[in-house]
Amino acid sequence: MIFPSAFSLQPSALLILQKLRAAGHKSYFAGGCVRDMLLGLKPHDIDIATSALPEEVEKLFPRTVAVGAQFGVIIVLEDDAEIQVATFRHDGIYHDGRHPTGVTFTNAEEDAKRRDFTINGLFYDPIKKEVFDYVNGRTDLSKKIIRAIGNPHARFEEDKLRLLRAIRFATTLGFEIESTTWKALCELVPEILVVSAERIRDELQKIFLSPDRLRGFDLLDQSGLLKILLPEIEKLKGCEQPPKFHPEGDVFVHTRIMLDMLPEKASLPLVLSVLFHDIGKPATRTVDENGRMRFYAHDQVGTKMAEKILKRLRFSNEIIEAVLPAVRLHMSFKDAQKMRLSTLRRMMARPTFEDELELHRVDCGSSHGMLDNYFFLQQKQKEFANMPLIPEPLVTGKDLIELGMKPGPEFGKILQRVKDAQLENLISTREEAFEFLTHPFTKANKKMVDGR
Repeated sequence: MIFPSAFSLQPSALLILQKLRAAGHKSYFAGGCVRDMLLGLKPHDIDIATSALPEEVEKLFPRTVAVGAQFGVIIVLEDDAEIQVATFRHDGIYHDGRHPTGVTFTNAEEDAKRRDFTINGLFYDPIKKEVFDYVNGRTDLSKKIIRAIGNPHARFEEDKLRLLRAIRFATTLGFEIESTTWKALCELVPEILVVSAERIRDELQKIFLSPDRLRGFDLLDQSGLLKILLPEIEKLKGCEQPPKFHPEGDVFVHTRIMLDMLPEKASLPLVLSVLFHDIGKPATRTVDENGRMRFYAHDQVGTKMAEKILKRLRFSNEIIEAVLPAVRLHMSFKDAQKMRLSTLRRMMARPTFEDELELHRVDCGSSHGMLDNYFFLQQKQKEFANMPLIPEPLVTGKDLIELGMKPGPEFGKILQRVKDAQLENLISTREEAFEFLTHPFTKANKKMVDGR
């Protein structure tokens, strides 16, 4: 199989390869980009493997970044593209479970043999349109198999990140992990913690963003990686819930079903919210003398736990700030139809509301199946589609001063009450707002007191 108009997506990569060739250096496209193109997928990046030494690459191209010159890796900047150019190499002993102590520059065949999995050990000559396969990678591609190159145990010992990469490729490509590779992976699971939190996070993120995220979750669980990386989720196993509301089973089963119900293109905060929304339940579970189960404040406890996990895995503040409200407030959705209009509008105006609503849908759908609040909120979204959920304020602190009020702590409460009346559609103009402030017995004031 020859892929059509190979690598036309990044013409800069072809220009770099041609320049290397013109200088007398063997050069091929290598690794994941070859795998993806053979599978008919769009490659994320194009990497070049070459016989040129790092210093020769730097001399050939005016704009380079030596990101790993000691390992033979140079980034070449061509137009708007950043292309990784790596010298064919054989790795020395790995001293820290991630990096070799040194490398020896060699040929394409030896370079292929030091890579992680056979499907990633392929080279492609875009000039002659020829694939070079020294590790039987094309066969494994056709059979949809993830297989370590050479001795699986040795490959994972060299670089512990490969433990997660195997599961990521199995998840995103829909491949099976070959039995001896899987056995070695499971045996070395305890050593995953030598990998930096950032690299672990990146692999987990790719797994959880895959449309087949449930399979990735199951592989993490079956391998033992879940227990080590996310022990808080492991503790959901065996945490029983009231059968009336959770006929599906314990909290772990509930969470797993929710993952399966998510849309293919679920956002990262939404997936993480699903994973963490009930992690506070094991710590808060109580059973009274009548056998009734309670999980008092599990949402608040879970929020604190989720924050620790997300910080432990070095997630960005942006992601953390999107996940925590969903975990903290997920129980409030059960009261949606009882809320005052002002409370409801504030809830719907939250920047995280769309993900929160989806979290509520799969939370209910995976358990008792009651979606009345979900449909109610969908209807409210339609009602508010052509108006701002939170309109501009009708009065300000300056207006209160002009009315003769003295600035102080009460200002905020007064302005809040006026805003509530506005959100309740009881007042809509500045004149009505001033009347609301100065005449306590207006209809708007009475309705605010009555809660109608």
